[in-house]
Amino acid sequence: MITLQAAVTGALVGGLYALMAAGLSATWGVLRVINLAHFGLILIGAYLTYQVATSWGLDPIATLLVSAPALFVAGALLQGAYDRLGVAGFNSLLMSFGLLIVIIQIATNIWTADFQRIAPELNRYATGGLPLGRLILPTPALIAFSFAVVLIGGGYIALQRTFVGRGMRAFAEDRNVAAAFGIDHRRLGLLLGGLSGVSAAVAGMVFALSNSITPTTPYEWFGTVFAVVILGGVGNLLGTLVAGVGIGVLSGLVSVIWSPSTEPFMLFLAVILALLLRPQGLFRTAGAQ
Repeated sequence: MITLQAAVTGALVGGLYALMAAGLSATWGVLRVINLAHFGLILIGAYLTYQVATSWGLDPIATLLVSAPALFVAGALLQGAYDRLGVAGFNSLLMSFGLLIVIIQIATNIWTADFQRIAPELNRYATGGLPLGRLILPTPALIAFSFAVVLIGGGYIALQRTFVGRGMRAFAEDRNVAAAFGIDHRRLGLLLGGLSGVSAAVAGMVFALSNSITPTTPYEWFGTVFAVVILGGVGNLLGTLVAGVGIGVLSGLVSVIWSPSTEPFMLFLAVILALLLRPQGLFRTAGAQ
């Protein structure tokens, strides 16, 4: 029963990994921008959740009314700057890492390097869970998984069935042909950058529900989030969700069966084996799917 509980909890926590990876995967797959500053936006989303909930007494989930529009603008402006400067590929990796360092320093100056956490009396989601037979679904993990299914599922449907979504997929497949048919990649890039910012706001909010925040927290996300992006297939939203859940289950089982210290080793061993068997990732790497 302990093993099953660990697997179920891990699967739900995998929703948070998928939320963190979705924006990075989409911009990488469609715009060819490896945007490490996305981790900084998640950090700002977490801090905004903490700050607004603490200062205004808002429900932590309701803080998205502030953080989501703010990070939509930030994500769009960031993508606009990349496009204006012609930054893509490896150059975007270097530039965005520099921006991440700047964001971390700004967060340090505003919120200090101390641990920050939403006070228990303001955060009714921090503890408790939903009973399911002999299993307990932890509330923060259940919220993370629910948001992941809604946002990633909605993004997938939009990409498949809307004109804008088809334009993004066409641009991801062949930029020159898409441009010849009148697809404005700059506007699409701004929109996708903004939506990536919204996903960062949601991921930051969910992270803040059950975790303490420090400015250096993004460094802890790198390995897991990149594993989700690579395994899910760069630009493949549904693959990102499945990979996030799978990595969550693996992490939960390893922590219980062996020890938490072996979790990173097993995670990257799984990534290496998967890439040896399927270099393109477990799911098709292409324009955002």
